Amino acid sequence: MQSPILKIAIQKSGRLSDDSIKLLKECGIKFNNGKSQLVAPSSNFPIEILYLRVADIPQYVADGIADIGIIGENVFLEKNEDIENAKALGFSKCRLSLAIQKSETYTDLSFFEGKKIATSYPVILSSFLAKNNIKADIHQISGSVEIAPNIGLADAVCDIVSTGSTLLSNGLKEVTTILKSQAVLVRNKNLTLEKAQTFKKLLFRIDAVQAAQTSKYILLNAPTAAIPEIVKILPGAKSPTILPLALEGWSSLHSVVQEETFWDVIDELKLKGAEGILVIPIEKIIA
Repeated sequence: MQSPILKIAIQKSGRLSDDSIKLLKECGIKFNNGKSQLVAPSSNFPIEILYLRVADIPQYVADGIADIGIIGENVFLEKNEDIENAKALGFSKCRLSLAIQKSETYTDLSFFEGKKIATSYPVILSSFLAKNNIKADIHQISGSVEIAPNIGLADAVCDIVSTGSTLLSNGLKEVTTILKSQAVLVRNKNLTLEKAQTFKKLLFRIDAVQAAQTSKYILLNAPTAAIPEIVKILPGAKSPTILPLALEGWSSLHSVVQEETFWDVIDELKLKGAEGILVIPIEKIIA
């Protein structure tokens, strides 16, 4: 019996779209990602990609038009639809920040008391201000938020920041971060059993891709006598693989190292006598 098609909504174009497509293809899902398309079925997995405006995706998922979707966490929180944040994806990272004119002196959040703040994220901003007991006048606008202070519409802005260059070019400075955001996988809370099973298979593939992205496969040669100490540095997934070399008294060790601690581990290995260290990228890790 053929599995029901799981519909996933992703951004039609832009960085989030590119990153979403890259993830799906790394999961082994084949589909045509022509920019003029609105719908793209997969040829090897029971999934169909819907290309939509990212701001519309939460409602489409809540209404069941799409079963799942990839959006920014900022959009998930702002739209506040009755959907589940199923998984953080680790890409398309940005932050939602408050910014003021460069000429202003900023000390703390009390600066915003009674001020006018322009934003496309009134829900998140309102919640942040309320938690900090700040009363401000929020002006909701869409697009080009950063020009609001220059035209006298607002005293400050609350907007998405990636590099900060747009703020600087408009004479603004970032003063505090409200939210750190990344892409998240959201799902309808009422998936059928069959679709939930397909979704579980997709999550399994995503987990394998993510695990590989944060890990390196490492091979090294070391004096056999030093292996016990080296094993403490390189526990691997469960324990390292150790093989004797033709050269008496030496062994080859294979293991996995986390990207974030990689260089520190390499330094320790060299101190313990490791040589010929070979590092290989990992395509997938199946737990």
